[in-house]
Amino acid sequence: MGLTRDAYFFDALADHAQKSVVASRLLVEMLDRLDDAPAIAKKIKELEHEGDKITHGCLAALHQTWITPLDREEIHALITRLDDVLDCIEAVSERIVLFEIRSAMTEARDLAEAVVASCVAMSSATSSLRDVRNRARLLELCVEINRHENAADAHYRLALAALFRQGNEPLLVMKWRDIYDQLENASDRCEDVADIIEGVVLEHA
Repeated sequence: MGLTRDAYFFDALADHAQKSVVASRLLVEMLDRLDDAPAIAKKIKELEHEGDKITHGCLAALHQTWITPLDREEIHALITRLDDVLDCIEAVSERIVLFEIRSAMTEARDLAEAVVASCVAMSSATSSLRDVRNRARLLELCVEINRHENAADAHYRLALAALFRQGNEPLLVMKWRDIYDQLENASDRCEDVADIIEGVVLEHA
C-alpha cells in the first residue's frame, strides 16, 4: 500500500461515520412506518455490512502502511468506535422487527432523533479531521456531540419513566427497555468518538 495513504484513512473514517447518519435517519423512518420495518431493517443491515467492510479494510491498511496521518492507536480506536455506533443502530432495527413492534412509543422517536443529531455532529467532526489543526472547529463539534449525548440521556430517562409509569405488560416493558438501551448505547458510542477526536486535537493541533 506504500509509505503513506493519508486520504485513504480520512476517507474511510468519514465514509463510515456517514453511514451511521443514513442508518439513524432510516431508524426514525422505521418508527414512523412500522409496517415497513422489515424492509427498512434490511437497508440498515446493508449499511452495517458496508461499515464492516470499511472497518476491516482500514484495519488491514494500518498493517500495510508505514506512515499514517494519525497515530495507529487513534485510527484503530476511531474506526472501531464508529463501527460500534453503526452496530447499535442496526441492533435497534433488528429488535424492532424481531419483537414485532406494532406501535412506537413517542419517547422512542425522541431518543432516536437525539441519536440522529449525535451521528450528524459525529460525521462532521470525523470529516473535519482532514484539517486536524482547525482546533476550534473540531473542539466545537466535540462539545456538540457531548451535548446531544446529554440530551439522549435525558430522553432515555424520560422514556424509561414513561414505560414503567404506564403500567404496560411486563413483556412489552422488557422489549422497549432493550430497544431504549441500544439507542442510548449508540449515543454513548458517538461520545466515545468525540472523546478520541478531542484527544487527537489536543495532541496534534
